[in-house]
Amino acid sequence: MSVTVRIPTILRTYTGGRAEVSADGANLGEVISDLEKNHTGIAARVLDDQGKLRRFVNVYVNDDDVRFEQGLETATPDGAGVSIIPAVAGG
Repeated sequence: MSVTVRIPTILRTYTGGRAEVSADGANLGEVISDLEKNHTGIAARVLDDQGKLRRFVNVYVNDDDVRFEQGLETATPDGAGVSIIPAVAGG
């Protein structure tokens, strides 16, 4: 399944400055693996040492927060939009 992944500014150094890239995978885990294959280094910014989503990175498939779905097993149907959004904190 081919999806469009929206890349936040802070991670665009891995995608040659592109704000959107295509990736393949039937679920989010496969999409992240494909991103890593084509944009080396990006997975380490999204996943922790145990291979789980980093605590302060939010990922959406279409408009659904994957933390409330199946996490890395969340289905990514053909044509879906995946958004990677780093959490912002401050006061």
